Amino acid sequence: MDRLIIEGGTSLRGAIRISGAKNAALPLLAATLLTEDRVRLSNLPHLHDITTMLELLACMGVEAEIDERLGVQVDNTRMHSHTAPYELVKTMRASVLVLGPMLARFGEARVSLPGGCAIGDRPVDQHLRGLEMMGAQVGIEDGYILAHSPGRLKGAHIPLEIVTVGGTENLLMAATLAEGQTIIENAAREPEIADLARCLVAMGAKIDGIGTHRLCIDGVDQLHGCDYQVMPDRIETGTYLVAAAATRGTVRLREADPSLLEAVIAKLREAGAEINEGEDHIELDMQGKRPNAVQVKTAPYPGFPTDMQAQFTALNAVAAGTGTITETIFENRLIQVGELNRMGAQIKLEGNTVIVSGVEKLSSATVMASDLRASASLVIAGLLASGSTIIDRIYHIDRGYECIEEKLQQLGARIRRIPA
Repeated sequence: MDRLIIEGGTSLRGAIRISGAKNAALPLLAATLLTEDRVRLSNLPHLHDITTMLELLACMGVEAEIDERLGVQVDNTRMHSHTAPYELVKTMRASVLVLGPMLARFGEARVSLPGGCAIGDRPVDQHLRGLEMMGAQVGIEDGYILAHSPGRLKGAHIPLEIVTVGGTENLLMAATLAEGQTIIENAAREPEIADLARCLVAMGAKIDGIGTHRLCIDGVDQLHGCDYQVMPDRIETGTYLVAAAATRGTVRLREADPSLLEAVIAKLREAGAEINEGEDHIELDMQGKRPNAVQVKTAPYPGFPTDMQAQFTALNAVAAGTGTITETIFENRLIQVGELNRMGAQIKLEGNTVIVSGVEKLSSATVMASDLRASASLVIAGLLASGSTIIDRIYHIDRGYECIEEKLQQLGARIRRIPA
């Protein structure tokens, strides 16, 4: 198991390329199960979670040909299994996204209940309830979701009880091959869902309301193949912007989409950053100034993303003043606090809110990554700390950040990976 060693105290400066979005690529890979034609996806990030999804597809007989240009061509004409096994699903929650496509196309699916990051309860009951409303017979046995459809799924009016990203994605994919019209009310609006919908349309699906809380899908008899490019990763973009702001640096992020980050950019401007936005790039400049503390409250898109609150906790740790971070999406997700305090941060946890009193400098320590985004906050803290910070269990980071040490090295950070 690898570790990261960071020699802190250097401002980030320079330019890097933003990778394709993991949270868009995973449902897109699942969507390839909806057609017997080949689908080519480009701009996939080279991440552990992507590898896991490809392994999951492979164990069901799906063939994936990866090229040198960050693309993959998926062919499921030899698919021989409709089971997503526990051994793979337990490592990545997004594996459950094969449920809707398999059920819609083949009339059956056996999918292990999901695992993933330990950031609180994220049940799949909305996925199952929606599929049942479309005529599926769904049960749970020995830790597996067993779903069967006698004939095609039927279009239905599905009012989601809570806003759920995975539930919206699963039901959206299933509805594309259902008989009749499906309306999903209270659908999640995340850009990754819009990216999935646009890919489905390129495959022949009929979808109205893309990017809204009301998706209307007219089912078709079959979908066809397509070429599709995965959107830029807005969370990776935000993470590098926060790292640059916290270290008083200046960066240019290429192949980024500023329109996906309005809430994050607004908070960075409050922190004192000068930000210039282009069609496919973002520039941030702190002009060597210490950031100001900011108040953050997470909310479903287009609100402030839960996947960015840990990074802003690290920024507030060295900011001028006192800032608060309130998490409203997941319980148990403020788990970065203890490790940051070990590095000299002054953070108090009160329920689902952290109160951060900024200090001039953090100190180095050996810390342990606990989930993907908390890990990112520790990397930022290591960049800020005096001395050598060691981060253990960085497999969490590798689930969501492509070549993080190499990109930070391009920005002048003193960071390297070593075997534990």
